[in-house]
Amino acid sequence: MHKQFFYLLLLLCSAPLFSQTYNLKGKITDTEDFALESATVYLTAVKDSAVIDYTITDKNGNWELKTRKNDDAVFLKISYVGLANYKQKLEAINADRDFGTIKLQDRSTELNEVIIEGEVPPIRIKSDTLEFNASSFKVRPDANVESLLKQLPGVDIDADGKITVNGKEVNQILVNGKPFFDKDGKIAIQNLPAELINKVQVTDTKTKKEELAGDKASGNNASINLTIDEDKNKGFFGRVMGGYGSDERYESSAMVNYFNGKRKISLLASSNNINSTGFSMNEIFDSMGGGRNMSVWTNGNGSFGINGMRFGGGDGITQSNIVGLNYSDEWVENLESNFSYFYTSSDTENENRTRRRTFLPAQAGDAPELERSLLTESTSTTNDEKYAHNISSEFEFEVDSTSNIYFTPKFTKANSKVSRRETQFTWNQDDTLLNESSGYGYNENDNSSFSSDFNYYKSFKKKGRAISLDFENENRLDESQNLNNSTTLFYEDIDDDGVVDVTEDTRNQTIYNRQTSDRYEARLEYTEPISDSLRVKAGVIYTWQKEMENRQGFDFNEVTGRYSSPVDELTNYLTSNTNTVIPMAGFNIRKSKMNINLMAGTLISKFDNFSSYLGEDYKLVKNYTLPYANGYMSYSFTKTRSFWGSYNYETNFPQARQILPVLDVSNQLYTYIGNPDLSPNKSHSVYLSFRDFDFATRTGYNFYAGGNIYDSRITQVSEINNSGKWTTTYRNVSGTYSGWAGFSWNKSIKREAHSFRLNLGMSTGFDFEKGFTNGQMYEGRSYRLSPRASLTYDYGELLSINPSYNLTYNQTNYDNFTVDSQSNVVHRVNLQTTSYWPKHVVFGNDFGYTYNSNLSNGFRKDFFLWNTSLGYNFYNDRLLFKVKVYDVLNQNIGTSRTISASSITDEQNIVLKRYVMFSLTFKLDKFGGKKKEGGSTFFIF
Repeated sequence: MHKQFFYLLLLLCSAPLFSQTYNLKGKITDTEDFALESATVYLTAVKDSAVIDYTITDKNGNWELKTRKNDDAVFLKISYVGLANYKQKLEAINADRDFGTIKLQDRSTELNEVIIEGEVPPIRIKSDTLEFNASSFKVRPDANVESLLKQLPGVDIDADGKITVNGKEVNQILVNGKPFFDKDGKIAIQNLPAELINKVQVTDTKTKKEELAGDKASGNNASINLTIDEDKNKGFFGRVMGGYGSDERYESSAMVNYFNGKRKISLLASSNNINSTGFSMNEIFDSMGGGRNMSVWTNGNGSFGINGMRFGGGDGITQSNIVGLNYSDEWVENLESNFSYFYTSSDTENENRTRRRTFLPAQAGDAPELERSLLTESTSTTNDEKYAHNISSEFEFEVDSTSNIYFTPKFTKANSKVSRRETQFTWNQDDTLLNESSGYGYNENDNSSFSSDFNYYKSFKKKGRAISLDFENENRLDESQNLNNSTTLFYEDIDDDGVVDVTEDTRNQTIYNRQTSDRYEARLEYTEPISDSLRVKAGVIYTWQKEMENRQGFDFNEVTGRYSSPVDELTNYLTSNTNTVIPMAGFNIRKSKMNINLMAGTLISKFDNFSSYLGEDYKLVKNYTLPYANGYMSYSFTKTRSFWGSYNYETNFPQARQILPVLDVSNQLYTYIGNPDLSPNKSHSVYLSFRDFDFATRTGYNFYAGGNIYDSRITQVSEINNSGKWTTTYRNVSGTYSGWAGFSWNKSIKREAHSFRLNLGMSTGFDFEKGFTNGQMYEGRSYRLSPRASLTYDYGELLSINPSYNLTYNQTNYDNFTVDSQSNVVHRVNLQTTSYWPKHVVFGNDFGYTYNSNLSNGFRKDFFLWNTSLGYNFYNDRLLFKVKVYDVLNQNIGTSRTISASSITDEQNIVLKRYVMFSLTFKLDKFGGKKKEGGSTFFIF
């Protein structure tokens, strides 16, 4: 039976590859025989105008379509921005054909037999914008925007949820040019129905200044703008979902949207205890994570984030709640606004088990086979409660045709409470116990922050002449209370007879800490055109930043029953004030295919630090004059093939605790002290990329590489005594570096009802680090290699199969340790299947296997994770009932290994185990004042 199923599946997948195809080709020019690059050539059916196939012309105007045999009449259509469209009827496609040169006429030409107006091609390249016509790409009636994006050529969404277009990472998704809750677009692509979308426009992500000035983008990211059909930009749509299951697991969410032209109001809410935000909008698994939903919101450890806020407690099992509101409108003429509010709360419980081996340098007289190290094992239980209010807004005002103001204020109020019970033991390489500790800790932190960005841009009569002013601020206040109630025993062998001296450190104390951080930056820049392609720039950046920390420690007073006895060793006051001025000048060369931008100057900074500790004041002032430089270059070989490169010289100042000689003895096992001789981090950063996508063959590839070389880098210097207690300070080292490189390749094939999408990729990274332990310098060279492959097969709208494989290999080579190297391999195999047959029934399975090669004894190395779901649509497809099972085999585990330049850490946290969930979703929509017949097409999760 299994063999028969395999052969049937193989037959289904391979049959379309042997279907008969014919080659259509030609050349497109204008009336003056100028070759037209990126003209859209496509075939549509005469009977229903459905798009059959498409391509775009190359830089010589040539095009080629390899399409299947078709006995029905079709139209050959050609579209190019600024010229009239072309249409030719073909009675059938049953032979190869060369159409020769086809000349596109001006729009004023009256040739009705070959000119069609108002029709939108499936793909259009306009200047630096790649535009997809959403209706040309078929998705299920209830699909969301993410499903639409996956159908677009050159667009890829990987297992981590990262979206790339022709290899360029997308970092901004807008709806009609405005954020939908947040610019990262996660809520938009998961919650908006695909049928709402008219066009998907892809451009390079620009800063507001670049956008207003019409400059080329200085970054290497892409932006997606989703435009909404006019007839659907006025209406109401949404959905409500609730589910309950075994082990008291539950999920619930609601989202309603009201659109009326430029006015858009959206409200969302969610509550669940299955480590989810509740807005994955996946019709198969709702909010259930661990499989295909992992790419939407959650990280590998179960944490997740919205609107730039990470919450959910990270490791463990989380109960979370969210309420959000988004409002966008044009209140008065020329003033566009966008407002969003989020309330998030979470309660996370976790049990952790950690084993860390720290390598130590060899000592004189050691036997060659001796591997000096420390082994630390700990167990802990934690409870993490947090909430946050987040308000963000965006205002853009057009003062007149030559000047604009852009203002984006953001306010956050947050609180977190973490309680922790922990036991820890440390041994040396001879299994001699060095220390042990146990205790209870409680940390509460209250945070308030405000940030904003104000941008003013003014252009002048002379084209290219402009002035811009940008002002940013970040203000943050943290007030915390840290309770430490613990007992630590230190063991030290003091004579040859093995007599052990035991030192006990018992603490019951609280530290109250008030921290403020204020940063203001103003940037003024003037641009003067020298020629059409050359502009010179001059400007100045001024930055003022102040950090303050006021820490007060108290022992528990048995008489008062409160923490009221001052502890001088835990009490200190620190400030760090940085004043920086950067005068700079540069130029911009802007050609049709090439864009070069370079700015250079001098960083002049006063670094002023102060501390008060144990009755002594210490002041440290340093003045720096350092180089400042950044630049980038882009070159377009064709409309789809391009190169991009950038260079930056970066300077980062140390923190106050790293540079001031104040002892931090708040942790009984680890003591820290700053180094007044410390210098800033100084590094060179380089990034290169090359990408191409061939629309004719639906094949794309991308190569990238980057790295940092440090002239000066802050590293730790640690002394570990015979009882395993650490004392750490800091110093600068040079000659360290880090780097990364990789490639990706994808190809799409569509034959009748069969479609295939193959993705291959490889990423690699390397780091060279230095540090000091017990007076000796160590070096660690780390390497990472991660190949991946995935295949997506769709049979019409009935079946989807998606196998994938990923391998991650990590190795670190050590110098000056008695251990030469350590390595680890993680294999991940996944298979996702979805069936939409019979009608109204949705059946999905996510099956994965993970193997972690070198975990320590006592940590399980592999596990299977199988999630399954069965759903049924009824009541005109407005209701969907589902039964889902998470972790069918009850094998899920949360283990990991981390290899650093001086240690190996194995860790295990509790994870969600098997549960059954029953859910019901109601969906509705009402566009243009009329409810759609036959129920809603809004995608359900």
